[in-house]
Amino acid sequence: MPYTEADTDLIDVIIKDHRHFEAVFTELETHTGIGYGRKDLVDHVIAELVRHEVAEEQFVYPVARDRLKKGDEIADHEIEEHAAAEEVLKQLEGLEPDHPRFESLVKKMIDDVRHHMDEEERDLLPRLREVCDEEELQDLGHKVLAAKEFAPTRPHPHAPDKPPANLILGPGIGFIDKIRDTLRHRDV
Repeated sequence: MPYTEADTDLIDVIIKDHRHFEAVFTELETHTGIGYGRKDLVDHVIAELVRHEVAEEQFVYPVARDRLKKGDEIADHEIEEHAAAEEVLKQLEGLEPDHPRFESLVKKMIDDVRHHMDEEERDLLPRLREVCDEEELQDLGHKVLAAKEFAPTRPHPHAPDKPPANLILGPGIGFIDKIRDTLRHRDV
């Protein structure tokens, strides 16, 4: 579902992504097994999670570091959760639904991401709303949306997760991922 000018506030952008992830997770939980399209759905959510994480690491967590009390601690915690999730996504990326570990990794991904989303919505996002005015939130929302367009579509657990390195390397890695996706007919 496309974003409108009314919902490009940073908080709205992140929450809209979270609701999309939750809808995909519900679909994955409802229709378990080797069914048609399961791998495509998992590939889709992996790509969207990676884009979301990269955009947060580029633009959200630096603001948290700079503006929130204990901001470094909060941002580091969020990045650690991203790193752990990215390891699971990397393991899952190479598996087919008939692999013995596929379903357990899907469950771990869902559980970990739900935990992360809940923490962000309970703690980080309300705190950001308190310290950023509406213009800042709109600007950050636009930056996150733009970053997602150029972000990688595959997990890269060892890629930089802090500026300035992630701002420089992220779009290049994203470009390479999009070429790989095209060559493998991976429609994400």
